[in-house]
Parts: sequence; structure tokens; C-alpha cells
Amino acid sequence: MLTGRVIGRATATAKHPSLAGWRLLLVQTLDAKGNADGFPELVIDELGCGKGDTVLLTSDGAVVREMVGANNTPIRWATMGVIDR
Repeated sequence: MLTGRVIGRATATAKHPSLAGWRLLLVQTLDAKGNADGFPELVIDELGCGKGDTVLLTSDGAVVREMVGANNTPIRWATMGVIDR
């Protein structure tokens, strides 16, 4: 699990069928000091996170596949919680 900051939303006119109805976010992963670490990730969100929120992320493929209900989904990241400040 990692922490990240929501930097925006993503929209797609064509996407994999397993992602139909899912909210897509761009999340910048953070290091232990809260600084940007690496490239932003495309994340599915069922929590209603907004721009600027600090979130807990999972990259556990089995959890994400179970969330979307498909074994062949291309998505790898999902929000698991919002971190209060």
C-alpha cells in the first residue's frame, strides 16, 4: 500500500468493459515525507475522493480484479481510504 494525492480526474470515450461505471482518478504517489514519488497512477475510486485528497492506495491485483468483477481488467490501482489531516 502507498499514499498518494489526487491531482485530477480522468475521462475516456473508449475504455475496457470492466471499467464501465468506475470513477477514474490521477493520483501522485508520495514518499514518507509527503513529496511526489514517481509518476502519477491511474486509479479506480469508489470512495468519492476529490482533487487534493490524500488517499491510501492498493496495487493488489487480486483485490482490484474482485472490485471490478473481471479477471482481465487492465487497472492495477484502487483507493482504499482517505487520510484525514
